[in-house]
Amino acid sequence: MNLKPDRKLIESYELSVNNIIVNVSIYSDENEPVAIYNISITNISETTKIILEKIREEFVSQETKGLKQKEQIDAGNIQEEFKLNILRLLRKYFPTANKKTMDMLINYVLQQNIGLGNLEVLLKDNNLEEIVINNANEPVWVYHRKYGWLKTNVKIADEARVRHYSTIIGRDVGKEITMLNPLMDAHLKTGDRVNATLSPISSRGNTLTIRKFAVKPWTITDFIKDNTISYEAAALLWMAVQNELSIIISGGTASGKTSMLNVIANFFPPNQRIISLEDTRELMLPDSLHWVPLETRLPNPEGKGGITMLDLIVNSLRMRPDRVVVGEIRRKAEAEVLFEAMHTGHSVYGTLHANNVKETVNRLTHPPIDLPKQILSALSLVVVQHIDRRNGKRRTLQIGEILPTGDAHVIIQSNVLKDTLEKVDEPAAIYETLNLYTGLSKEEIKKDVDEKINILKWMVQNDITDLNKIGLIMSNYYRKKPFENAV
Repeated sequence: MNLKPDRKLIESYELSVNNIIVNVSIYSDENEPVAIYNISITNISETTKIILEKIREEFVSQETKGLKQKEQIDAGNIQEEFKLNILRLLRKYFPTANKKTMDMLINYVLQQNIGLGNLEVLLKDNNLEEIVINNANEPVWVYHRKYGWLKTNVKIADEARVRHYSTIIGRDVGKEITMLNPLMDAHLKTGDRVNATLSPISSRGNTLTIRKFAVKPWTITDFIKDNTISYEAAALLWMAVQNELSIIISGGTASGKTSMLNVIANFFPPNQRIISLEDTRELMLPDSLHWVPLETRLPNPEGKGGITMLDLIVNSLRMRPDRVVVGEIRRKAEAEVLFEAMHTGHSVYGTLHANNVKETVNRLTHPPIDLPKQILSALSLVVVQHIDRRNGKRRTLQIGEILPTGDAHVIIQSNVLKDTLEKVDEPAAIYETLNLYTGLSKEEIKKDVDEKINILKWMVQNDITDLNKIGLIMSNYYRKKPFENAV
C-alpha cells in the first residue's frame, strides 16, 4: 500500500478469507482524529472486480426473475443453486480459470451477495474485539486489541443493507428483528455476541454491534507480557487460587474482567471439579481440567423454558463442585447463594461491575444486591480491572483483601504515572487465613510466592502462551513434578 505523505503506517498484515487474500494496513492520518484500519483484496485485480460486478448484476437480475419459484425451496438448497448459477456465469467470463481461482471467485461473489460482505473479512481478523456499524452514512468502526477504536475503509451501501445483515444473523439463530421488534440481542454459534437496532429507535440509522469471541483466550503469560499485571500480583493470585481462596473480579465495561477470570482459571488444579456458569460461553479452560460449563437460556416467545443464572447457581451446588465460576453477579438472590456457598467451603470466582475495591464492597452491601457486610469475610480477594479509554490499555488497577469486618484493605495498586503495579501495604487477613488452614508462616508464604514468580518468569521467557501447555505446567507443579516437562 502506497501511503500519502500525511499518513504514517502503524502496522500491516495479511488475512486469508475463503482463499481471498486481504491486506490489512493500520495507519495514522493527520486529517483524521483516529487511526484508519484499511483492507484491500490483493489477489483480485481491479479489472476482475469490474467483471465480477457485471456478473453480480446479471446474477441478481436472474435471481429476481426466479424468486417466486424459490420461495418453496429451503435455504440450503437456495445457496447450492446460487453457487451453480454463479459458477455458470464465472465460466462464461473466466473460461480459462483453474479450480482454485474459480472457488475463490465463487466465495467472493457469494460473500458480497448473500453473505455479510466485507464484514466477513473483519470477522476473520483475530486482532479485532468489536465490529460496529453506526449507520450507512459513516464507515464501519472496529475495536483492535492493540490500537483501540479504529475507523475502517469499509462502507455499507445503504440502511437496507445494514438491516439485511441483521436479518441474516438473526435467522441463523432463530431471532427476528422487525419494526415491531426493533431490538435484537443474539449469541452466534461461534460465540460472537450480536446486538442490532432499527431506525427510528436508533435515530441516525440502523446499527449492528458484534462482540467477537476470542479464538485464543488470554493467559497469565499474555497478561504479564502486556504489562496488564505484575509478576508479584500474578503470583499472589496463584497462591490464593491454589489455597482455595474466593476471588471477585471487578471493573467497568470492557475492562477485561472476563479475561482476568479466564487467567485466574489457569491456576486451577486438575484434580478438582470446576463448574462455570455464564450467560454466554466466553471462558476457555485448559483441557487438563475437570470442567463442566453451563449456560443460561432465555425463555421462548411464550415465556417458557428460560434458565436463569440463579437456576444454574443452585443447580451447580448439587453437582459436587470444588470450584464455582460465575460469569457475572448481578442480583441479590445470586449473591446470597454464592456467599452461602463460600461459607460452606466452596471456592467461588466471579465478576462484578464496580470501579475499585471499596466500590465493590459498596455494591455488594447496598441495593440491589444488599448483602449484610458481616458475610463478606468469606470472600478473600477483590481484583479490579481498568481500561484507559484514551489509549485502550487494560491494567489491573487494585488488588484488595476483605477483612473479617467486611471492610476492604488495598494491598496492591496501580501507579498510573509509572504504568506499574506496586505493593502499597502488607496483607493481613490473607496471611491469617493461610496460616490457619495450611500452617504456613508469613516467611513461608513469601517464599512460596517467590517460587511462583520464578516459574512465571520462566513461562514468559519461553513465550508459553498456549492455554493447554499452561494447564500441563500447573498439573506438573501441583504433582511436584518439574514444570519444564510440560513443554
